[in-house]
Amino acid sequence: MTDQTLGTRRTEAGGGAAEAGRQPVPFRAGGFISKPRRWASWLAFACIIAAWELAGQTGLISPVYLPKPSDVIGAFVYLFETGNIWRHLSDSGFRLLIGWSLGTVCGLVLGFAIGIWSIARAVGVPVVSALFPIPKIALLPLLILWFGIGEGSKVATIAFGVFFPTVIATFSGVDGVPRNLIRMAQSFNVPGHRIIWKVVLPGTLPSILAGFRITTSIALILLVAAEMIGARYGIGAFILAAGNLYQTDQLLAGVVMLSILGLVFAQGIAWLERRLLAWR
Repeated sequence: MTDQTLGTRRTEAGGGAAEAGRQPVPFRAGGFISKPRRWASWLAFACIIAAWELAGQTGLISPVYLPKPSDVIGAFVYLFETGNIWRHLSDSGFRLLIGWSLGTVCGLVLGFAIGIWSIARAVGVPVVSALFPIPKIALLPLLILWFGIGEGSKVATIAFGVFFPTVIATFSGVDGVPRNLIRMAQSFNVPGHRIIWKVVLPGTLPSILAGFRITTSIALILLVAAEMIGARYGIGAFILAAGNLYQTDQLLAGVVMLSILGLVFAQGIAWLERRLLAWR
């Protein structure tokens, strides 16, 4: 037997031993993929509410400071029986819809202008950076002087608060679009408006929708603040009246209404993400 044959057999034997000693490597690429766990959220809510109710029933928490969930449900029943809940929700919903829509549309227009045109960026970025940190609640008395104590000042407060985060989210999203995609479209002589519609807008949508999650929360905060000044109906006015009378069960009912509105908006934005960002 030649040395070459012996070397070949040793190599084959060593390879077989190595194959026998190998372990399969687990697939780890799915570690950052979100998986729906709806039962976990419902279980967490149920545990929190059960612990809260138990603490109230046993006297660990005074109902004066924090009423039991059963008392809050009773306050909701009273609101439904009197029909006041629909008046408060309709007035707040109208102000929220108009103010958020107005601020969002204007913010999208200016955000795209800043992201696309140099002159708009040179003028818009310093102005937005200077005005964005101003607390919008501090401007409410001035807005009342401009638009009156009625619906105009409340809608303007919400729109003003929504406008600046939308601008920032939009032009940041435009800046995040890969420039090689834009250059590729330009190399094929695609018109500018088609590039904006087919390349820039889809690439900006994730940032815009993330901004929507922030602006809806800001709109709810400003809605409550605006309704606490000079509003007869609305969730903010209801919370203020309940707090002045120390009706903590009704106060928390108003807070729960705001929380439900926030969940509704979050689900709506999640639906938009599934429809508009399916390509991801």
